[in-house]
Amino acid sequence: MRTYLVTGGAGFIGSNFVYYMFRKYGDDIRLINVDALTYAGNLENLKGVEDRKNYTFIKADIRNKETIEKIFAENDIDVVVHFAAESHVDRSIVNPEVFVETNVLGTAVMLNAAKAVWENEDGSFKEGKKFLHVSTDEVYGSLSDPKDYFYETTPYDPHSPYSASKASADFLVKAYVDTYHFPACITNCSNNYGPYQFPEKLIPLIINNALSGKKLPVYGDGKNVRDWLYVDDHCKGIDMVIEKGRIGEKYNIGGHNERENIQIVKTIIKTL
Repeated sequence: MRTYLVTGGAGFIGSNFVYYMFRKYGDDIRLINVDALTYAGNLENLKGVEDRKNYTFIKADIRNKETIEKIFAENDIDVVVHFAAESHVDRSIVNPEVFVETNVLGTAVMLNAAKAVWENEDGSFKEGKKFLHVSTDEVYGSLSDPKDYFYETTPYDPHSPYSASKASADFLVKAYVDTYHFPACITNCSNNYGPYQFPEKLIPLIINNALSGKKLPVYGDGKNVRDWLYVDDHCKGIDMVIEKGRIGEKYNIGGHNERENIQIVKTIIKTL
């Protein structure tokens, strides 16, 4: 039975991934969910799986080296799916240090813990092991032409402490691949939407405010274009990279669903 270690599995994308994997693989896998349960993590998201015999939740911070090493020592982990991250741009502007600590140092702890138990004496790695680092397209910055796309070869150009910390984590994973031939892949996704999303994000924020009769905040003139990716499609893409992705490669996952923010707001109002 393949064992997955999912970090940040009580968050928005992480919890959807947990459900996706159990829907697809059922009792053929074992899944360990590690989450610090900060503001974006919520065990209510996982009520539907908490009683499964092949599911384990561990409350832990990925920055805690001893705890993470203990989890690896006590479990034969085959695949790490690393979601855990501080991910809210506005919060990163107010408190950038936390983003560096979690997104960069936390990723280093995860990489070192996996490397310690997966590496053979000759420097090679055990067969079938993979570390998948889940990142964001915000590491690429902004497109000058909204009709263009980000590619895996697009130069990094982060503009916020959040995107800079994720870019740093991406480069750290790449360095482990290049230096140690560590079995890792990176995915960079566009804006996700769907169940369990934290209410600070645009779509749930507009829905909640509209239903409560509150003002609908729109950044600037609302003309910012984002590619919107349904979270279940993102989870499918992650699973595909786990199964078929080449070690050392990075993969962009998008929805080809570009919309101006104001279009999203108007669509929600019309729907409601």
